[in-house]
This record gives sequence, structure tokens and C-alpha cells, in this order.
Amino acid sequence: MTGDKPASGCIFCLRGQAGDASYPPDPLVLFRGPTCYIVLNKYPYNNGHLLVVPYSHVPSLAGLRVDELNELAALTQRSELALREAYSPDAMNIGINLGKPAGAGIVEHVHIHVVPRWNGDTNFMTVFGETRVLPEDLASTAIRLRPIFERLAP
Repeated sequence: MTGDKPASGCIFCLRGQAGDASYPPDPLVLFRGPTCYIVLNKYPYNNGHLLVVPYSHVPSLAGLRVDELNELAALTQRSELALREAYSPDAMNIGINLGKPAGAGIVEHVHIHVVPRWNGDTNFMTVFGETRVLPEDLASTAIRLRPIFERLAP
């Protein structure tokens, strides 16, 4: 069973509602499907760090309907394709953190991280230097990726 969206508080629900005509468009949202959307991570580990998010406010995959799970997987696959085309990464981290001990920053709303990685990237800086090194700002990343997602849409 899927949960109702809270009126306020959950950043993923608020971003999901932004697709509604009564809300202004969200510059970080790259693609919207019927049950899920793709958004740039506001605090990325690397350029192109995306999140695939269901509109349903549930803490785990177990709370999603089959159609939501299917779209979550399909948009994760599309994210991988778009990032490979736009950035030519050497590898990718694709993951879900369920619960605080697993590393989830937002435990109440399940989401998938898709992070491009390169040999010799500076991802270690976040751990050791408490800093992030990003040669591209989020607005430029959105401009680069949005047309690719539009083209890849069925």
C-alpha cells in the first residue's frame, strides 16, 4: 500500500507536487513519469548525481505498487543511459539506502541514487576533506541532461 503525500515536510513529496500546474516548475527535476520522477541531487557527490523518486511517500520498496516499481527500475535504467551519453563515466554507483543505519538521509521516502564515477575522481574529498569538488554547477547539469531524457522517453 502506498502512503499519502504529507502536506509539507518531505522534500521529495514537495518536488513531486511541483509537477502540478499549481506549483512552479522545479529546475532540478529532469523528467516526470506517471509514478516517478528524476531529479538532480542538490548535494551531489559527482557531476550528474541523480535521484529516481516515486511520487508515493513510502520508506521502502515493499510499500510500492508493481507499476511504481517497474517505472522506478525503468527510470533508473534511463538515468544510466543518459549519464553515459552525457558524461562518459568509467563506472556508476546505483543504490538504495533503506533506513538511517544504511546511510539514508531521508528515511521516510525511498529513492535510488545514480552516481557517475571516473577513475581518479575526487569522491574521497567528501569523506576526508568535508568538501565536494564539482566542476559543473547544477543548472548546467540540468541543461545538459534534460534534452537527453526527453529524447530517451518512450
